[in-house]
Amino acid sequence: MNERVVVSQLGARMDYAVPRILNAHGMLEHFYTDICATRGWPRLLEYIPRRFQPAGIRRLAGRRPSGIPPQRMTCFPGVGLSFALRRMRAHAQPDERMRAELDAGRRLSELVVRHGFGQASGFYGFIRECLEPLQAARARGMWTAVEQNIAAWELVDRLEREEQERFPDWISDVTEDASSEAYASRERAEWAEADLIVCPSEFVRQSVSQYGGPIDRCVVVPYGVDTRFQIPTRGRREGPLRVLTVGSLGLRKGTPYVLEAARRMSGMADFRMVGRGAVPSVACAGLDGVVQFTGPIPRLEIIAQYAWADVFLLPSICEGSATVTYEALAAGLPVITTPNTGSVVRDGKDGFVVPIRDVDAIVQSLHLLRADRARLFEMSHNAKLRAQDFDLAGYGRRLCDALGKARAPAAGNPRKIRHAS
Repeated sequence: MNERVVVSQLGARMDYAVPRILNAHGMLEHFYTDICATRGWPRLLEYIPRRFQPAGIRRLAGRRPSGIPPQRMTCFPGVGLSFALRRMRAHAQPDERMRAELDAGRRLSELVVRHGFGQASGFYGFIRECLEPLQAARARGMWTAVEQNIAAWELVDRLEREEQERFPDWISDVTEDASSEAYASRERAEWAEADLIVCPSEFVRQSVSQYGGPIDRCVVVPYGVDTRFQIPTRGRREGPLRVLTVGSLGLRKGTPYVLEAARRMSGMADFRMVGRGAVPSVACAGLDGVVQFTGPIPRLEIIAQYAWADVFLLPSICEGSATVTYEALAAGLPVITTPNTGSVVRDGKDGFVVPIRDVDAIVQSLHLLRADRARLFEMSHNAKLRAQDFDLAGYGRRLCDALGKARAPAAGNPRKIRHAS
């Protein structure tokens, strides 16, 4: 595929997998992002001794887009710093966090358009943060692709509001309708400008269709995981089952259901929850010594958490295709998750796929793995094999194949993109 592509993204999703993949395939024209530790003043962080680095600095120091030539990358650290400070100030105010995210996406988009597309024939951005480059690219006759890395916003919003009604103690503020509509409006506008909508799971693809999006322009491209998450096979452990959850603590991630499962498994399983966020004190009652909250841990240090665990649990209410489930599979952990997580886990083979909000099903799965260590060992083996089907090389092939379909408009066949998984 003889194409050159401009990529724009906030943050370090999947360790900058998309621009790294495109560069490896000779397709990257330029990569724009907000802040990383290899460009501008953030690169000075490497001179701070690690023992003096707070967790936030360690996370930033882990933002290293290797595999991308410096001359093909432009960072806007002011955007990233402003966004981070606003999110910190917002704390438990979802409406302010949403405004911060929308403003950061618009600001990055404006800078991308200002700096230009070079000799690119295509543009690739991420949902709700790339409307202006999509419009500018189409005006230049370029093909366009947007990654729908989470389900359609209206579905996310509906499910989260349902959780807020179920667990009122978990929220201190509710998203305003105006901010929610701004999210949904920008998303719909980006759908309209994209020749291709890249969905990481069928769950996401169907959500786009459910809320009026162009399903004929959606293509399912599951993610991949790199080899660093592979852990040597461990012997069978005695004692309580070790259950790990990685991700932000909150209603969308299904945290209340993890805690209830831990309460029911007290004395039979040890739970560890890794990620930022606060849990109401009432939800933690009776869980001392049963659940350990580590707080956020830098990506470079997360492998040790997978090595600690026997089982990975992520009962999310809504995701795109949670990358932590790929990592857990690569580490040889059976994964208990939900259909709404968009995972590649096969029910009964390398984990269990349980309905959302079903604590009984979670506990039943944990009891089975605790009682039958031979089954646990077999599922661990299957998990590693499953992860091999979704390595980064495979992800790169699937992504590049999908982007080939985005050239249809340039060939005089606008908006006719065949769905392919």
